[in-house]
Amino acid sequence: MPDGTLFGEGVKTRIKEALLTECNLHTIVRLPNGVFNPYTGIRTNLLFFTKGTPTKEVWYYEHPYPAGAKSYNKTKPIRIEEFEAQKKWWGKPDKAGYYSKRQESEVAWRVSIDTIKAGNYNLDLKNPNRIDDGPGDVAHLLPEYEQLLEQIAQTRAKLREELHQALAATSRGTP
Repeated sequence: MPDGTLFGEGVKTRIKEALLTECNLHTIVRLPNGVFNPYTGIRTNLLFFTKGTPTKEVWYYEHPYPAGAKSYNKTKPIRIEEFEAQKKWWGKPDKAGYYSKRQESEVAWRVSIDTIKAGNYNLDLKNPNRIDDGPGDVAHLLPEYEQLLEQIAQTRAKLREELHQALAATSRGTP
């Protein structure tokens, strides 16, 4: 499901409430951007649930990019081998159908149903174990920003020139 489904309001809230009440939504796997490129760049989530028992907690697993990768694309798609760590973490449910032996980590966390209800059934919950690196290193970002400003100025100048030529041609009566 796309991210929008997880945090949408109105009918989406009622659907999520019914899902969590009538089913055990035990796991949400958060896939990184680009898994379905070139068709969509929207983040996608895999929802795993068992019908018949209500949800007590939801485990989240944030699937990381492989070492050295910054995104997926048509020529470098996600590969099944990348799920090995997740398979190891997954484990087996107990007799009641809950995954009590799972461990929290930098990519895995759990949220109680009470927290989800208090958030109006918003399932788009961010990883609390991820350290926010902030916007980045100024020494690295400033040259990039200046380069972008230069590209914008060049594009603007080129656009201005094209517009002047088009207006001049129109005023002379040439198509």
